[in-house]
Amino acid sequence: MRRDLLDLPVLLLGAASTLVDGIDAGVRARGFTDIRPAHGYAFVRLAPDGATIVELAEHLGVTKQAASQMADELVRKGYVERRPHPADARARLLTLTDRGWACTRAADEAAEQVLRPWADSLGPEQLATVRTALSRLTVPGRIRPAW
Repeated sequence: MRRDLLDLPVLLLGAASTLVDGIDAGVRARGFTDIRPAHGYAFVRLAPDGATIVELAEHLGVTKQAASQMADELVRKGYVERRPHPADARARLLTLTDRGWACTRAADEAAEQVLRPWADSLGPEQLATVRTALSRLTVPGRIRPAW
């Protein structure tokens, strides 16, 4: 296999790690010290309209039990609440609390802080090219945390 193909996964994963680490550091610096990156992946699914445990488990690529344990933890920490599901009386809907939304905003700010130098370094044309190329390779909605 060609060398330029073999180093591509390392470069992509390295960029992803840099981004996740930068967001995590930014979230912590903004006072959310009891959150880990995997929680952020859950927040992505819970915003804006909430999700059931089954939907959260599917999004994270984990068992319902693992998703339920994470939800319990986030409820205990005040980031998530359980509500009656508007369309299914048997299900509960997990939604972000005000604290969860504040943490999400902090993560967005931290992501901007990490990504701005990348965008400045690449310039508008290269950034657009990278975005277009990555959008062709990415399956929408399939963002899995590295546990």
